[in-house]
Amino acid sequence: MSANVPLVVRLLASSVSVAGRAGKIVRDVMSKGELGIVEKAKDDYQTEADRSAQKCIIASLSAQFPKVNIIGEEEQCQSSEEEVTDSIVLEADKEILRLDCPASLKSVKEEDIVVWVDPLDGTSEYTQGFLEHVTVLIGISVNEQPVAGVIHQPYYRSLVAGEKILGRTIWGLQEVGVGGFTPAPPPDSLVITTTRSHSNPVVEKALQVMNASQILRVGGAGYKVLQLLEGAASVYVFASAGCKKWDTCAPEAVLRAAGGRLTDILGNCYKYGPEVGHPNATGVLAAATAELHAFALSKIPQELKDKLACK
Repeated sequence: MSANVPLVVRLLASSVSVAGRAGKIVRDVMSKGELGIVEKAKDDYQTEADRSAQKCIIASLSAQFPKVNIIGEEEQCQSSEEEVTDSIVLEADKEILRLDCPASLKSVKEEDIVVWVDPLDGTSEYTQGFLEHVTVLIGISVNEQPVAGVIHQPYYRSLVAGEKILGRTIWGLQEVGVGGFTPAPPPDSLVITTTRSHSNPVVEKALQVMNASQILRVGGAGYKVLQLLEGAASVYVFASAGCKKWDTCAPEAVLRAAGGRLTDILGNCYKYGPEVGHPNATGVLAAATAELHAFALSKIPQELKDKLACK
């Protein structure tokens, strides 16, 4: 069956399956209590969960799509041949394989694709016990544009037919929509979600001018976009460098599939091609709807935009 399914749909179906396995790895490392924390740079940490989850994702997708360019956050993460073999997941989500591929994506080749992987978005929150904030992110870009994405939440708890289910996976595909849950409308009043631990005066000034009824300070780009999708927040504002392409590719793809928008603070779209720089140097501005995004963009003072653009 899958041999006749367009490449982008097959890649998304495989990404959903491997994200679930990566989420289990994240939980297993935590349950063993040996996080293996390494400080890559100031306030930038990596754990055994980051390393092992990335090995699983990259080995699994590379085995099935060898010509796809895959860029992961943990760039120095090396794997032995035995580790790679043990990590490979070859399953693909059957429901996604049945999706109708948008006409614009049917002829895409592996060489046209870049997959951006954040194996554990919210590492700081993971080490501090804010486990709901943690997500596994796999973003699929075609010709520099985010067209599909997976956000897996390893610690999400729900009841299905009386049975406790741990973890959930939300996916989005351009011109198709969102799966894994039903997006909710934004709140009646303006609620902003922003960084929990990476603030500075420019970030705070951008928040102040919004005059929001509430500001939610949480970790992880994936979790912030989930708040937009769930109707817990209206706008995601982060007027600073700090995020990387692997933080935003999957969330942007899912948000766009749901009718929302994500850009930098200046209103420019990020590109996700193989040669782009990894930092999102001019911040993040995202909203549940295009109208809310336009409103938020209009509230950011030009002086703040200029200050961020000059850095």
